[in-house]
Amino acid sequence: MRRTLSIWVENRSGELSRIVGLFAARGYNIESLTVADTPQRNISLVTVVTTGTDHAIEQIVKRVDKQVCVLKALDVTDLRHAEREIAVVSVKLNVGPALREVLQLVARNRLKLVDVSQDTLTLEATGDCAAINEIIALLSSLGIRDIVRSGVVAVADLPPRAAGQEALHPAMNLGSAVPGFSDSASKAEL
Repeated sequence: MRRTLSIWVENRSGELSRIVGLFAARGYNIESLTVADTPQRNISLVTVVTTGTDHAIEQIVKRVDKQVCVLKALDVTDLRHAEREIAVVSVKLNVGPALREVLQLVARNRLKLVDVSQDTLTLEATGDCAAINEIIALLSSLGIRDIVRSGVVAVADLPPRAAGQEALHPAMNLGSAVPGFSDSASKAEL
């Protein structure tokens, strides 16, 4: 089953390679990996998309969460969350009906025209993984020259809490180090 993991980590050199190493050492494939700063500059959010059984994913989340510089690892798949990905697709620039078809796809699918050259149209698509795959399938008949995908970014709908307030879900005990969240539990208590 496809799973999306959010991992809050101290922004230190080598932390990403340690996390990726845990996946590789256990034979897990990473389908998508993105890293970005959070509002707290010393903390990064790593988003990993992988596949595995519920038990296997639970085990990798536990192993990642035990890393010293990992503040919290969380499988957000079953939590309310938003996922997005960007794809930049270059297609052959054809005149006539093929060009009209591309422009209709642009309008119907809220694609963004990024660049036009003498023989190529470059388009940007934003959406969830299924939407991106669908757009690529539609464009494939028009002669795709190149595709670059950003990887999935995800944000869980984890409501901020006041100090001492119980989490709505046990996984939401992210600790005071993660922006927007407040609880008195240390990582050792989680």
